[in-house]
Amino acid sequence: MMSSQSEPDFYGLGIAPKILEILARIKFKVPTPIQLKAIPLAIQGKDLVGIAQTGTGKTHAFIIPIVQQLVQKEGIGLVLAPTRELAIQIEEAAQVIAHSFGMRTACLIGGAPMPPQVQALRRNPRIVIATPGRLIDHMGQWNFLPDTVSILVLDEADRMLDMGFAPQIEKILRFLPKERQTMLFSATIPEEIIRIAATNMKLPVNVEIAPSGTTAERVTQELFIVKKDAKMKLLGKLLKQYHGAVLLFSRTKYNARKIVRQIREAGYRAAEIHSNRSLNQRREALEGFKSGKYKVLVATDIAARGIDVIGIELVINYDLPEDAQNYVHRIGRTARAGHPGHAISFATPDQKEDVRNIEKLIKGAIPVSRHPEVPTEQFIPPEQKSRHTHENRFQKKKQHRFRRF
Repeated sequence: MMSSQSEPDFYGLGIAPKILEILARIKFKVPTPIQLKAIPLAIQGKDLVGIAQTGTGKTHAFIIPIVQQLVQKEGIGLVLAPTRELAIQIEEAAQVIAHSFGMRTACLIGGAPMPPQVQALRRNPRIVIATPGRLIDHMGQWNFLPDTVSILVLDEADRMLDMGFAPQIEKILRFLPKERQTMLFSATIPEEIIRIAATNMKLPVNVEIAPSGTTAERVTQELFIVKKDAKMKLLGKLLKQYHGAVLLFSRTKYNARKIVRQIREAGYRAAEIHSNRSLNQRREALEGFKSGKYKVLVATDIAARGIDVIGIELVINYDLPEDAQNYVHRIGRTARAGHPGHAISFATPDQKEDVRNIEKLIKGAIPVSRHPEVPTEQFIPPEQKSRHTHENRFQKKKQHRFRRF
């Protein structure tokens, strides 16, 4: 009799029985592709570079091997993350498994008071999750001794570089023991990461689940070409159309604040999350969004990686990102854990090049839509755009000249 091909599970990946019991208890039954490929290699102690789009279970792909190895050997597992929110969520995932083995964790993040973190470090944690700047603060005060690190993970490594953490990461790497296991996880792999991997890892295994720049599997995309002053009207129409949770991205924190105000005036509950908000404000906004208290969460790219929420119906790029790679991370906030999702982007008529860069990265065209109640535009051809810009400059010059008299 022929056996039917069964769905993969966590058995056979080299995971210890006690961890398998924990996974069963928390209803983790089917490993994601990145977990399937990365866990066996990481448990063997190999250096690896894991490339997978967001929402694919990367956290457990390194947390499970870290705990399992630390049961057998001395040292500390250090996880570096770009944002406070992401660091908190990694610690939450780590605690579920680590606490069963009597292992403590510590979360070292900026924007939070130092004394509780110092106390957590004095309790000899086996797993430390940190943002780079705050870790360096603790190293400088001798609260954290880097020579005890036996496993290092750089999570969302490309985002850390985007946020200007390269000097801090280099500094941390200089103090860590040469004999250690290093794992690097990311959705995209720019040149700088390849350089870091080449100089700081021993024959790393490349685990690529999808090509660098691949968007989340079940996300559909849509593009509206609208003038800047029509964006809010279009947003109002879309918020009536979509009834689930909406994550909206603004390019700047100042614009984020303005958008939140206008959304509230339209009668929707909204919160904002960006670098001007305190840690408590950001945490309240995220928890409120998860619980359904807020329909809309307005965020800047700096907070994008920490928003790990299942069930976001719609992602809106109110402003296109400055960096095309951030488009992939933004829309990866929907369609998580196998759920479907939708992403809508607003582009102004002069942003054809920005759209082209995104399409080049994702290797596909984003369908352009029109809304019956909002005037939509077309992209300005390059020659017309330069003429348009020149005319604007001329007009401004003329006005300036007249003002002098």
